[in-house]
Amino acid sequence: MIGLPGEVWLVFGAFVAAIASGLAGFAFALVASGTFLHFRAPVDATPLVLAASLLAQCFTILALRDKVDWRRLAPFLAGGVIGIPLGVALLHGVSPDPLKRAIGVFLVGYAAFMLLRGQPRPVTAGGRPLDGFIGFVGGAMGGLGGLSGAVPTIWTGLRGWTKDEQRAVYQPYIFFMQAAALGWLWAEGGIGAQAVADFAWCLPAVAAGVWVGLRLYRRVDDAQFRRIVLALLLASGVVLVL
Repeated sequence: MIGLPGEVWLVFGAFVAAIASGLAGFAFALVASGTFLHFRAPVDATPLVLAASLLAQCFTILALRDKVDWRRLAPFLAGGVIGIPLGVALLHGVSPDPLKRAIGVFLVGYAAFMLLRGQPRPVTAGGRPLDGFIGFVGGAMGGLGGLSGAVPTIWTGLRGWTKDEQRAVYQPYIFFMQAAALGWLWAEGGIGAQAVADFAWCLPAVAAGVWVGLRLYRRVDDAQFRRIVLALLLASGVVLVL
């Protein structure tokens, strides 16, 4: 890329990713990984993505703290905590690349279909037990391939909740799942000095990007928010397939 220091590109990638996170409540890792992995080895890029994404989630969750319904969120978190160890165990026996491509194909197909179809009738069946199962699937996918947010994000949209209600569920969920993953890396000594230094560079950019994203979020209605989420899910699927 243009002859600028790698740190400059890391800051730029973090800023753009934080805008996406502030606007939609997810997709920081999707947007940031392309830049981070170009300039840093995976061993340094992965903890940087997780730490910067957690910081972005902190800012956005604080902005929506009055909307969080812990009773609604609880089954998702409980299922996710149970699912993470299963995903980590499968990681040692299953190649993650074919799985990521399969998930990518699903996300592309789902998002494209829903964008063409329009708003479906809300899914009201299953109640809290089904919400817990969705959290379990997300936790397993997070432990296996770092993809904990995809299924809960889709599910909260299918539930027919408002944009605030959706984000009040999947954002804290993604935060806790990513915090667990980062804690796992820290316990295994997987966070090096390079990642810590890069995080210090990116911190102001993340804060500024989230501020911009949240201002954009307040300008969109539920229908526009749905299209934004589906477009980001479609982009996520394309990245995973490629």
